[in-house]
Amino acid sequence: MNFTTFSHFSTAGVLSAAALLAGCAATVSTQVTNFNAWPADAAGASFAFQPRAAGGGKELEQSTYEQYVREQLEALGLTSAATPQQARFVVEVDANGSQRTVTSLQPVYQNYRVFVPARAGANGTVVPGYWSADMIGGQYIGDRSVARTLQVSKLRVQMRDRKANPAAPVSVFESTAVYEGGMENLPDLVPYLAKAAFDGFPGRNGQTRELRFDMNTGQPTGPATAPMQR
Repeated sequence: MNFTTFSHFSTAGVLSAAALLAGCAATVSTQVTNFNAWPADAAGASFAFQPRAAGGGKELEQSTYEQYVREQLEALGLTSAATPQQARFVVEVDANGSQRTVTSLQPVYQNYRVFVPARAGANGTVVPGYWSADMIGGQYIGDRSVARTLQVSKLRVQMRDRKANPAAPVSVFESTAVYEGGMENLPDLVPYLAKAAFDGFPGRNGQTRELRFDMNTGQPTGPATAPMQR
């Protein structure tokens, strides 16, 4: 029996990628790296945010981000002071966003269909011909390069201790929390980045961890202290 074939091309992974995005839509994944020389006598100490130069045009946005950090510090038992001169710790908060393009290879398959010709049926009838999927399935023919734009949002928090020398406070805690993924607004991400920055406070020096947060509850999901594999 002879079969006539035709083919079309499809990129594997498109549907699976869409399913993956749909499955991850309710979570935010972050990476956080901390460094610290946290003093042993800091329980209940006060903190205040380092004032920024006026005229930057983002005073309200900055104060909102600082409020997210304030909530985390107060949850740790620290108390907010009105000015840096009244506080033991001076806190600096910087949030920013950018984009980058990544390229990956995706396999391409050739999907065949075959034509089954007409044939004689029972009682002298004729079964008409028809097109059918190839039982072998799609055949791999190579890879293609696919570019994707990623949103990169960062929150950096630094705390400096004024106890020994108020005029030249020393850094005792530095944290960088990063989101890298689909396009999201920076203001929507900073609450999660702030939580990531203080998870397991003060943390281990130089350890990068991945933290996932439920977007509905704002709570961590999975093992919050698992180190990243490098």
